[in-house]
Amino acid sequence: MIIRFCFVLFLLLGSLSVQAQQRVSLLFVGDAMQHLAQIENARTSQGYDYESCFEIIKEEVESAGMAIVNLEVPLGGSPYTGYPQFCAPDAFAQALRNTGFDLFLTANNHCLDRRERGLERTIRQLDSLQVLHTGTYCSEKGRSRLHPLLLRKNGIRFAFLNYTYGTNGIQVRPPYIVNYMQQDEMLKDIDAAKRNGADVIIVCPHWGDEYHTLPNVRQRKLADSLIAAGAHLVIGTHPHVIQPIEAHRDSTGEIKAVVAYSLGNFISNMKTRETMGSIIFRVDIVKQGGRIYIESPRYALIFTQRPVHVPGKGFVVVPASRWVSKGDSIPASLLIPLSRFVQDSRRLFEQYNKGDITEYIF
Repeated sequence: MIIRFCFVLFLLLGSLSVQAQQRVSLLFVGDAMQHLAQIENARTSQGYDYESCFEIIKEEVESAGMAIVNLEVPLGGSPYTGYPQFCAPDAFAQALRNTGFDLFLTANNHCLDRRERGLERTIRQLDSLQVLHTGTYCSEKGRSRLHPLLLRKNGIRFAFLNYTYGTNGIQVRPPYIVNYMQQDEMLKDIDAAKRNGADVIIVCPHWGDEYHTLPNVRQRKLADSLIAAGAHLVIGTHPHVIQPIEAHRDSTGEIKAVVAYSLGNFISNMKTRETMGSIIFRVDIVKQGGRIYIESPRYALIFTQRPVHVPGKGFVVVPASRWVSKGDSIPASLLIPLSRFVQDSRRLFEQYNKGDITEYIF
């Protein structure tokens, strides 16, 4: 009888332990850009349609507990323009939402390309799509309400902080606000997130040197400072190429923080060898017994297929590694740049990634 009671108690305690574990899978992608060729390609008789751009990766994005994208274009209304001052159709953001992205980062060097009117209209459009966003604000009141952006998912409290190094020389005018990268303020914001009960603090800086595959000294020093202050994830954008990923461990060997210095171009019409692809970065956050664990930091290589690669097709984000493995069914015009991107990326990560960062294929 005693043995049976102990066995039942053991099962009950085990069940409670399992139930006490809360888990959220986070998914991040890099720069969602709109060059003029992309805008023209999306034009239809009814307006603009970008749904096909993301149809192949839609299931992967939707599988995450929370998916985050850097919206590197204002939604400033017609006329729509590409580089150097971007302005994308509203349908672009709508397609990203329909793909499964939950949170849009808006603090980047192009957020003022249509000045304050474009900044405000972008915020209004994202609100109308009922998606979360952070990084730019229409007023101090709006910023104080939404910064740090605090979200709860599966019993875990997340704080998101988004900043940019600059806005291409355009100075934001009151009452509008852009979160600029000022280290003292960033550290204060991390403290504010802690005071507001955040379990996990995620900092998303728009930083670094364009087209450089290694982070600069300023990036490294700032990342170290953010982690020391309590950031769990530092996920960077801006260089338009991928940069290494580092897992930082504590004295017990547990991962205490992960830095992904640059995710690259999620979608764009940039044409150099390193800018045509990027990564999906995923990581699992687990809360158990009041403690937070960072598990399984991993990446998948993705690539923007363009009309020049496959005539008659548009701009489509494809899973690079899986498509390379099925190279016999891919036109050489696509397979060659796709294979080069995969080889270059793996070589970079094998040499410079730190910690157990694995590649996955979907």
